[in-house]
Amino acid sequence: MNRPNLDTSGALATMFAGAAGNQAGAALGARAFDAIGPAGVVAVRQFVAATVLLPVARPDLRRFTWAQWWPTLLLGLVFATMNLSLYTAVDRVGLGLAVTLEFLGPLAVALAGSRTGADLACAMIAGAGVYVLVLPGPGSDFAGVGLGLLAAACWAAYILLNRLLGARLPGLQAPAAATAVSATLYLPVAALMLLHGRFGAAAIAYAVGAGVLSSVVPYAADVIALRRVPPRFFGLLQSVHPVLAALAGALILGQVPAAHVWLGIAIVVATNAVAVAIAGAGARAARVSATAAGSTSGPPVSWPAPAGSTPPGEASFGPRATG
Repeated sequence: MNRPNLDTSGALATMFAGAAGNQAGAALGARAFDAIGPAGVVAVRQFVAATVLLPVARPDLRRFTWAQWWPTLLLGLVFATMNLSLYTAVDRVGLGLAVTLEFLGPLAVALAGSRTGADLACAMIAGAGVYVLVLPGPGSDFAGVGLGLLAAACWAAYILLNRLLGARLPGLQAPAAATAVSATLYLPVAALMLLHGRFGAAAIAYAVGAGVLSSVVPYAADVIALRRVPPRFFGLLQSVHPVLAALAGALILGQVPAAHVWLGIAIVVATNAVAVAIAGAGARAARVSATAAGSTSGPPVSWPAPAGSTPPGEASFGPRATG
């Protein structure tokens, strides 16, 4: 029996469970919208994430330099905006459509790293998938679509900032500190809702469930899985998020996607899978070429991969601590 294959299979199963928990948590959070709205759900979710991450990472904020602080502050703002825009989009256009639109962020980052014809084709196909997904018309909720695209831009910014911070702060200090910043921004929201008595037992239970399932569980699953699988596998498995979001919306919220939504999701998911496969193949070819050159003209070329970053050419969307 091949133990490495078992380890990989177990890691992929762990990642899938984390992804399923992420979307189930988002659906649970949506159940609290009537009582506390998307902003209230995001506030509780950020508090849950900060409560878990800060004791684990224990960032020494007093020792942060400005070079560490400014991207951390930006990342905290990105967390706050990404979650609020996504949850508001979920409230307006449904979970499946909102998450698929958000998924365009990491796809754009993966495609932007290359200038090949195949990547250009992927970008065009993804654009066609978005058109099919939305089918713009007089009845379209363009505000909801715009919020989903704002969440996509925030996810792309998260990836770039996380790579930068990975070289400046060790371990989980960057996401923990950024989550604390985001949670602080939502303190006035929570205080206002407390004053108006909007935090009922059911709303808190749904929001806390969203925080645990969408922040804590996926992050732990991704950290465990990334020790056993290459980053490109991680990127490929992220493709299931839009599908799982649509299923969670249908099963938990009763949001059954129309046929064109399913088709648009399929196009975007397939495009991502192709883009990640192309990026992985390009990275492997570059490493082989560099190693061959190094064997004849000097020591082998190697790329440092600090925490939170990925080797050049490897598409990775990173575990989102609060996304």
